Amino acid sequence: MDNAIQELQERLGYKFKDISLLETALTHSSYANEKNTVCNERLEFLGDAVLGFVSANYLFKNYSFPEGELTKHRAARVCETALCVFAKELKIGEALRLGKGEERMGGREKPSMLADAFEAVLAAVYLDAGLETASEIALRFVARHDFLDDSKDYKTMLQEVIQRNPEEHIEYVLVGEEGPAHMKSFAVEVHLNSNVIGSGQGKSKKIAEQNAAKEALSLMGLVK
Repeated sequence: MDNAIQELQERLGYKFKDISLLETALTHSSYANEKNTVCNERLEFLGDAVLGFVSANYLFKNYSFPEGELTKHRAARVCETALCVFAKELKIGEALRLGKGEERMGGREKPSMLADAFEAVLAAVYLDAGLETASEIALRFVARHDFLDDSKDYKTMLQEVIQRNPEEHIEYVLVGEEGPAHMKSFAVEVHLNSNVIGSGQGKSKKIAEQNAAKEALSLMGLVK
């Protein structure tokens, strides 16, 4: 096993039982053609499905967005741009197995190649350890990155409603938190002129605030 693969396992926080799975995940077709071995394209296909499920499950459980918004947020987390960011954080490019031509052409920095490799690595983890471990690794990325900062969310919707009356103001108040540091749950109330108009919970203050705003809008009859 070369050092790059060993270091990648350390960054993943997972040691493979079958290291050949990770080696295949890092094997580009240009290398496979030269060495007459298997490339990572089939693993990329599987990894795309795993990542899509993990992202959808995370968003469904933690956000109260309607279906259209959920779809946009999932798409943002599985697009090439996002996957390239994930791959660079893991420094996957350093461990890629490339053919001589791709190596000369800077393949280790190509966004499409890095994105594909990230999916393949995730699939390799899934095959080696199961969905729970693959989900834990994927969530380190999809749960932390907010790729739709400018999207319309429930807090924005509520603010737009309240702003129709300039004398009114809203405030989000943290009323509780529990659980260990890596699995905290937060409870938030949204106040309108000191009156509670909604409450919500979530794995982060931001998610709890979104859910509180959603409940307030729901009570106003503005969302389902």
